[in-house]
Amino acid sequence: MNWLLPYYDWIKALHIMAVIAWMAGLFYLPRLFVYHAERATVGSELDQTFKVMEEKLLRVIMNPAMITAWICGILLIGMGGLDFGAVWGWAKLLAVIAMTVAHMWMAARRKEFAAGTNTRSGKTYRIANEAPTILMIVAVVAVIVRPF
Repeated sequence: MNWLLPYYDWIKALHIMAVIAWMAGLFYLPRLFVYHAERATVGSELDQTFKVMEEKLLRVIMNPAMITAWICGILLIGMGGLDFGAVWGWAKLLAVIAMTVAHMWMAARRKEFAAGTNTRSGKTYRIANEAPTILMIVAVVAVIVRPF
């Protein structure tokens, strides 16, 4: 990975941009699900609008952003950008893995909405909307403050 060291700052910048885009999607998609679950009748025009919005958000923004964040993150780790000898490095990695699990859970829920088989309430999606925020706080505090 030494050949990448001259590009460290560029990789880190791309990583941060990808994380911002990914987090925006992780915040917004469950909010769309809240409105979809509470306001749209299956097969209605509003239902179709939400389906398009949810699919585009996931496939055009969230998936590429998550993949880019992971690739850049792995490259940064390979260049010594994460300290696994300290708890903060593990805390950040676990938060990112949990964000990925949340992303996959949301992708599965999008498929349910697309099929017209959603059974979850808006309340479920309101709760799901909080998870990325908590995980983001853990990751940022772990890396910036390094309290442990």
